[in-house]
Amino acid sequence: MRTSTSDIAARAKPEPGQRLRQMIEREARNAGFAAIAVTSPEAIPQAPARLAQFLTEGLHGSMGWMAETFERRSAPKTLWPEVRSIVVLAMNYGPDHDPRALQQQAGRGAISVYARNRDYHDVIKGRLKELAGKIVARAGGDVKVFVDTAPVMEKPLAQAAGIGWQGKHTNLVSREFGSWLFLGTIFTTAEIAPDQPDIDHCGSCRACLDACPTHAFPAPYRIDARRCISYLTIENKGPIPHEFRAALGNRIYGCDDCLAACPWNKFAQAAAEAKLAARDDLLAPKLADFLAMDDPAFRTFFSGSPVKRIGRDRFVRNVLIAAGNSGDDALAAPCESLLDDPSPLVRGAAVWALSRLMRSPDFARLAAARQNTESDAEVRREWALATGQPD
Repeated sequence: MRTSTSDIAARAKPEPGQRLRQMIEREARNAGFAAIAVTSPEAIPQAPARLAQFLTEGLHGSMGWMAETFERRSAPKTLWPEVRSIVVLAMNYGPDHDPRALQQQAGRGAISVYARNRDYHDVIKGRLKELAGKIVARAGGDVKVFVDTAPVMEKPLAQAAGIGWQGKHTNLVSREFGSWLFLGTIFTTAEIAPDQPDIDHCGSCRACLDACPTHAFPAPYRIDARRCISYLTIENKGPIPHEFRAALGNRIYGCDDCLAACPWNKFAQAAAEAKLAARDDLLAPKLADFLAMDDPAFRTFFSGSPVKRIGRDRFVRNVLIAAGNSGDDALAAPCESLLDDPSPLVRGAAVWALSRLMRSPDFARLAAARQNTESDAEVRREWALATGQPD
């Protein structure tokens, strides 16, 4: 039987589902996404049990929203029963240098790579919505888009879709982009053939585990958020526990150590998206500048930044801990001025910073003059601990 040219052309023409997939990939890359893959809502059956164990052991700390949204988070169809396919998209935010180098600069603050410019939620969600609209225009049906803050288990879904795998530090790792990927998902009622899942490529390596300054990994692939510097400086609303303060070093918002330590980063690329590239004034900011910030100045400086979400008081708390770790006695004066700050959280951190920056006799005189005038019980406790007096 002879095969005509028209028969060959007909077989080579993509099927409707393939054309939809090709359109998604094309438009996603035009929108700045570095990786695109598809999985099914049934692809992560093991995730609920792992999440339940994490919550049962209390490893989520004060992040009560994780327990409150457990049912919806545990399975995509619980969140949205109509979903048939999940498009997982990743945007590269890789730095052009090792961010850990900044830890050696006394008097400077280290802000996590992801937070050195615009809030990635805003950058990614807008582009997901545009892409989702094109999916509906082509395939009909309905869509929902999610970026991080929704109860979606993006990392297991990304592994199921083949974008990467969850490394021993529990974050996603890609052979192409290392550890530096933001994730977003589009839930759709369209039927799209799923990709194959990725497999674990960590092997015997434990570089990420050994890099953690606060030993936040009780075992490979498990994290105790209560010990994680990102949790301590961002999610934690109270004072930084004393046992972790020295380990914070100059990290004033988040931590990149476990990500940066991953050997797969040798294949990583610097971010191409301008809105995710670091602002010059956030590459190595002076702690002294942040110590002088009141609330209006903080809001203006961090407008559009994820840092703004934790508020001025928590941020200055972090900066004071970094000042106390700096060994720079020139920071003592701005720290002392914060003993009169309206926020007890700030005043307490200022006490600790001064106990590290001032000579013992000078600090003792300051304590004698001030600690009995303090009205807040937690700040009085800071004075008592700093001066070695009974609590």
